[in-house]
Amino acid sequence: MKPIYIAAYHQSKFGKLPELSQEQMICHAVNGVCAEIGVSPALLDSASIAAACNFSLHQQGLMAGLLAGMEGMAAKPIEAVENACASGGQAVLSGIYKLQSGIGDTALAVGLEKMRDASGKADGTRVGEALGYFSDPDEREGKTFVFPHIFAEIMQQYMEHWHVTERDLAQIAVQEYANAQHNPYAQMRNVSLTLDQATKIEGINRYVADGLPLKTYDSSQITDGYAALIIATEEGFSKLGLHKQDCVQIAGWGQAVDPLQREQRQVLKPGGAYRAMNSAYAMAGVAPAEIKAAEIHDCFTVMGALGTEIIGKAEPGRGAAFWADGNAGPQGTCGINTSGGLIAKGHPVGATGIAMIGWAAWQLLQKVPAPLQVNGAEHAATFNIGGPVCASVCTVLRGPQ
Repeated sequence: MKPIYIAAYHQSKFGKLPELSQEQMICHAVNGVCAEIGVSPALLDSASIAAACNFSLHQQGLMAGLLAGMEGMAAKPIEAVENACASGGQAVLSGIYKLQSGIGDTALAVGLEKMRDASGKADGTRVGEALGYFSDPDEREGKTFVFPHIFAEIMQQYMEHWHVTERDLAQIAVQEYANAQHNPYAQMRNVSLTLDQATKIEGINRYVADGLPLKTYDSSQITDGYAALIIATEEGFSKLGLHKQDCVQIAGWGQAVDPLQREQRQVLKPGGAYRAMNSAYAMAGVAPAEIKAAEIHDCFTVMGALGTEIIGKAEPGRGAAFWADGNAGPQGTCGINTSGGLIAKGHPVGATGIAMIGWAAWQLLQKVPAPLQVNGAEHAATFNIGGPVCASVCTVLRGPQ
């Protein structure tokens, strides 16, 4: 297979972007990522675009057509991809597949989500309904906020099976809020969080579903944001005037989907997620022990624990302990979600998977703020999911050689 490299990454600040429409976000993403390396969009051979709520929140389809309307992007192979919250990662894989099949030497992946209204406010009920469409229809009845409710059930199952406490899982959120304070792109960069605040029921911190352990601070954000990535073959790098020795390689990737139907899921050890991650490791020729930085899909704290296990940094049931022991901090044995993760950086659904890869690449290039920089990292991993641990997109990145 052809080696694939990251030529450029660009993202917005995550949080509230009331002044931007979806079309304007696409424009900013395309122009921003091209400006990172001083090239015109006309030099890009193909593109993919990811969004999850464009129909349900904005009554807009054919996002590929909006992307084609950007200067220099018309009359090219472009498609919209959707795999729930794994849509961003899927867009990157779509670009890789095209490059591997000989469709050009450069590819663009754009991800975005516009989840707040023109004043920056979030309608939690409306967003909850929109995201609920990515669940098994048989699971929706009686749930006001479908996905938080489903993951509250997963959290309870994880806690009971592995004898983990709410306080154990809250350690993940506390570390991520601490990381976000140093990330200028993070939605919660101006918010601090203590372990007592994360576990005590008061103020905005409440149980999301009666009788279940998931709380507000266990949850990711409702976020506006966009991200874009340019990937290229060695020939593409020459066309862009870049040197691959200075860039990060996507050395391995994997994708798999577990059943959406509740009765067929194995959420505590999802086979598809492990298969995707192990495939990425095998392709890269890298072992989990070699990973010193990672970005994982912590839509809720329980997924921070599970994701730590899936990337091979903890045995099943020990993911929360890995964080509680300080191993996941920027100066720990593997800096996980140094960006702040979905919980504190934010979760603009279609952009999330791209942002994971982009931040992990910045880690390997030593471009993140100093307090968040993982020292000596030569490889990084990403784990992006969609649905209730259903669709999984995984990558292994190799730093400049």
